[in-house]
Amino acid sequence: MDAHIREATEQDLGVILAIYRDAGIETCGKPSLESARKAFQRMASYPDYKVYVAEMDGRVCGTYALLIMDNLANGGASSGVVEDVAVLRSFQGKGIGKAMMQAAIRACKDSGCYKMTLSSNATRSGAHKFYESLGFVLHGFSYRVDLPL
Repeated sequence: MDAHIREATEQDLGVILAIYRDAGIETCGKPSLESARKAFQRMASYPDYKVYVAEMDGRVCGTYALLIMDNLANGGASSGVVEDVAVLRSFQGKGIGKAMMQAAIRACKDSGCYKMTLSSNATRSGAHKFYESLGFVLHGFSYRVDLPL
């Protein structure tokens, strides 16, 4: 059975947080359902920032966020940024991650994006191989600064 990708709803937030924990996604502490709900509502006010879930066998088993943003450079062409890609460990290796990334790429193409980027923790070599198998190439450097909350 193939994965079905759909836009997440507020009712999905509990399982999305569980998927992050199961997949070992960095979450800056343990977010509560209430803090996730507030963030989800803020994200809904952005024109092109959405969270998606993958379902297989009637169960939500994967998630990612996609931001499509306008740019002043590159002739004003938009670009896409994928974040928080996660699949339950018990569902990994079944094509769910691939289906999610293909859906994100299609959404970016449909929006006229000239590129789609993502970042991955330097220690996640398995994830890097997965992204490379989908045609992603190492591009530049990623930097961060931690800010007090």
